[in-house]
Amino acid sequence: MPSTTVSTPRESDASLSHGLKQRHLSMIALGGVIGAGLFVGSGAGIAAAGPSIVIAYVLSGLLVMLVMRMLGEMSAAYPSSGSFSAHAERAIGPWAGFTAGWSFWVLLCTAVGLEGIGAAKIVTGWLPGTPEWAWVALFMLLFCGANLAAVKNFGEFEFWFAALKVGAISLFLVLGVLAIAGILPGTDAPGTAHLADFLPNGTDGLLVGLLASVFAYGGLETVTIAAAESEDPVRGVAGAVRTAMWRIALFYIGSMAVIVTLVPWDSPAVVSKGPYVAALDSLGIPGAGQLMNVVVLVALLSAMNANIYGASRIAYSLVARGQGPKVLGQVSGGVPRLAVLASSVFGFVCVVLSYWRPDDVFPWLLNMIGAVILVVWFFIAVSQLRLRRRLEREAPERLAVRMWAFPMLTWVAMAGMVAVFVLMAREPGTRVQLYWTGGMTAVLAGVGYGWQRMRAAAGN
Repeated sequence: MPSTTVSTPRESDASLSHGLKQRHLSMIALGGVIGAGLFVGSGAGIAAAGPSIVIAYVLSGLLVMLVMRMLGEMSAAYPSSGSFSAHAERAIGPWAGFTAGWSFWVLLCTAVGLEGIGAAKIVTGWLPGTPEWAWVALFMLLFCGANLAAVKNFGEFEFWFAALKVGAISLFLVLGVLAIAGILPGTDAPGTAHLADFLPNGTDGLLVGLLASVFAYGGLETVTIAAAESEDPVRGVAGAVRTAMWRIALFYIGSMAVIVTLVPWDSPAVVSKGPYVAALDSLGIPGAGQLMNVVVLVALLSAMNANIYGASRIAYSLVARGQGPKVLGQVSGGVPRLAVLASSVFGFVCVVLSYWRPDDVFPWLLNMIGAVILVVWFFIAVSQLRLRRRLEREAPERLAVRMWAFPMLTWVAMAGMVAVFVLMAREPGTRVQLYWTGGMTAVLAGVGYGWQRMRAAAGN
């Protein structure tokens, strides 16, 4: 059973470096909102939902804001490299921390491979004839090396990656608004012509767009993992969470509104080139589309870097809490280097599988991680529901961040997650992901519960 006492923050992170500065954490939080899913995955959502994709992003954005607020409350009270995994263990029990942590580790490591493949495809488009696998290997070595060296290297990479992404999407929004207003030289205001058919595929299309938008928000959790290695974890988490609302509204919802106003939703370029490139090409700005491809490449490389970091810290935290192979818990120079290597190797295995078994093993792996982020969010909501009462009784001074309208909005968020699970079960394309993710979660929960019972029997 979980402890009923409030434990000391950072208790499992004592040997980690605290080399992330406040500027690193602030930019990681800002750049984490602008993920590869926004640039790469939003085209399919627009093609399915049409202009109503804006409504889909508003609804999923509200859910993500609630999740981030709950996670921020717990992470400010208990800074830990294990983030939601450590919170789930504290609130529900060791089996919950085990399940949430290792399922997220698999998700991040697989995503590293996917992002490496996506980045390599962009580069080989510029340099035809160069082998794709060589670029993937180069990117893997680069970010594995950066994460092995020191946590400040990860922070510096993410700082500049995030600065470029923020600058690019801000410029995109400015150009888009000017074009819509009819004051951008050489362009005509599109008016509302592209918005006339707001629900072209009915509510079914909107639901598909909603599912696509939910998974585009993945990556926001990294800032709470990184906070444990910052100079001031509580202030860093609190600042990141408190500004999440305007960041999501501006970057996600704002850019979707600009895109569907500038470009017909059924334009083939929205999917083939990506919505941002298609929108810039429609403005006739020379080289703008290729410039956005550079930004997409940066977003993919940034995601690789962040996911190797996040996976290694989740693995380290699990091992430090006795829930994984002890060898992965070794720290040298303030970095869990074997955890970094294990996470990178798993990512490279995913790349190999994508070439070696593209028709069976790799799709199976992708289906298995398809709904992991929703499982993690559900653990976050249940953990916050239980820990908030405990904090109010035992350590109210730790509530630097508070969930809005608790517990009502926590229950609303959980209802929203259940609704997304139901929608996934309705759609043939996502139903198989739900089943495979459910199977993996059940196996991990069974292993975690068995391990918990064995430790209890042994008196640990």
